Parts: sequence; structure tokens; C-alpha cells
Amino acid sequence: MSAEWSIILLNAVIIVIAYAWVYPKLAGKNINKVAVFDCVTSGLALVIVANKYWGKGVEFSFLLFELNWFWFTLLSYSVIEIPIALWYFRASLCKDNPGK
Repeated sequence: MSAEWSIILLNAVIIVIAYAWVYPKLAGKNINKVAVFDCVTSGLALVIVANKYWGKGVEFSFLLFELNWFWFTLLSYSVIEIPIALWYFRASLCKDNPGK
């Protein structure tokens, strides 16, 4: 598995666990709590990737750009998370307002 795919898989696993299990139990529909927990989960992804790639000079391909481990992890995390976060909040709002 390439370095890019291992980081993408790590990000996806962290996001799925966060939105399927952690956020509903600890944050619920509170967007401020979700934001705080999301900083923690994205930080966790960065710490895990930093443990492997910090100081190694490895370049990662992101679309047409070559990025270091930090920016690749952060951007790929964001690309995966944004649709899931929108779904999470849309689903929460539908529970509160079934007619909308």
C-alpha cells in the first residue's frame, strides 16, 4: 500500500469512528462540541502520521501538487470529513424537524 493510501485509510477510519460512535455519544447535535472533538481527532491523525514521516522528506501527491506529510494529512482529512460532517448535521436537523 502506498504512503498516500495508508494516510487516506487512517483518516477514513478515524472519521468513521468519530462520526459513528464518539460524536453521537459525547457531542450529540452541539456543533461547538463537535468542533472541539474534531480538533482532537484531526490532531490524532496528524500525530500518528508525524510519528512515521516527520523529518523524512517524503513528498505526497495530492491531485496536481506535491505536499509534505502535514499538508497531505490535513487536506485529505478535510476532503473526507466535509461530506460526512454535512450528512451528520443534516441528519441531526431532520430528527429535530421531520418536515424539513
